[in-house]
Amino acid sequence: MAISNYTYLKLKMLGPNGVITVGSTFSHAYMCDHEHYELTTAVINSTELLELRNSVTPAVPDYNELTSSSAFHPTKETKVVGIDPTNLTKTVRIKTKLPAK
Repeated sequence: MAISNYTYLKLKMLGPNGVITVGSTFSHAYMCDHEHYELTTAVINSTELLELRNSVTPAVPDYNELTSSSAFHPTKETKVVGIDPTNLTKTVRIKTKLPAK
């Protein structure tokens, strides 16, 4: 059995000839503390993420479905102009009433 004392950074355990004491440095203790903090944070975040993923239903919009508010409607001041004289299906719409600038 071992007893750790975080205040003094010592680990004490019973040995064949008495108590065995193992010490460490503050920098090593800080490094271990920091690693355990990052591990704990990652575990907690992954657990919370799974809970959120299970409790929320994903909403995926159907972009193929056109509604009156999302459909493109050209303005009335446009005209169709062909961009390729050999292919009459290639056209663009341009505005007919441009500002004076």
